[in-house]
Amino acid sequence: MTFHDHFSGHATTYREARPLYPPALFDWLAREAPVRTLAWDAGCGNGQASVTLAARFARVFATDPSANQIANAAARPNIEYRVEPAEQCSLPSASADLVTVAQALHWFDFARFFAQAGRVLKPGGLFAAWAYADCRVTPAVDALKDRVYIDLTGPYWPPERDYVDAGYRTIPMPFGDGAPFEEVAAPAFEMRVDWDVAQFLAYLRSWSATQRYIKANGSDPVATVEADVRGAWGDPAERRAVHWDFHVRCGRMRE
Repeated sequence: MTFHDHFSGHATTYREARPLYPPALFDWLAREAPVRTLAWDAGCGNGQASVTLAARFARVFATDPSANQIANAAARPNIEYRVEPAEQCSLPSASADLVTVAQALHWFDFARFFAQAGRVLKPGGLFAAWAYADCRVTPAVDALKDRVYIDLTGPYWPPERDYVDAGYRTIPMPFGDGAPFEEVAAPAFEMRVDWDVAQFLAYLRSWSATQRYIKANGSDPVATVEADVRGAWGDPAERRAVHWDFHVRCGRMRE
């Protein structure tokens, strides 16, 4: 099947420039899972979440349809990486204690993926999907970031980005009466990293919309604000806190 491939062409940049997810999230998932035998990380990309799960689960099965992303994933003895779409998982039925989707659910065929998640999860198993949207540093830096995010690359964001900006609240989750999952309220998690200005600029360049802008126009939109960002940042070696809007949706497989 075809898939939305917005990252294979810059998989290395994506791996090196993306923020890490909150460790407290993974601690909570490990506590909420019925046991910690097997976690399936669907749409794993470069394995960022997979590696963190591997420190808490005996085995992690990590899948992504992009061979380039899998090739750039960090290896661990208890992670099995597979190039396959989330809608066609090769795990046996009722085999996983946890299914996770980190910053990728908006690319999936929802009905087909949720059918797979329901098939693969054990009764009582946990499903969790999360996404981070806009970020904040300082008012001066944020205004320049918004020039790239809204004014320059705005037309180049795929429509699925709207799901992220809405905190996944507009995705038709299989929760509620008669649905296979009972929704689980996740606590609030802070997503923050301390970056220098070079790391922040690399993050802006890792956006799929930035890469699409470059392909369409032959120029780098981040370069138009880079000097001003550096000026607003101050000391280029100073590490500033970057905060993201972070959203988690969870459900437990009915027994």
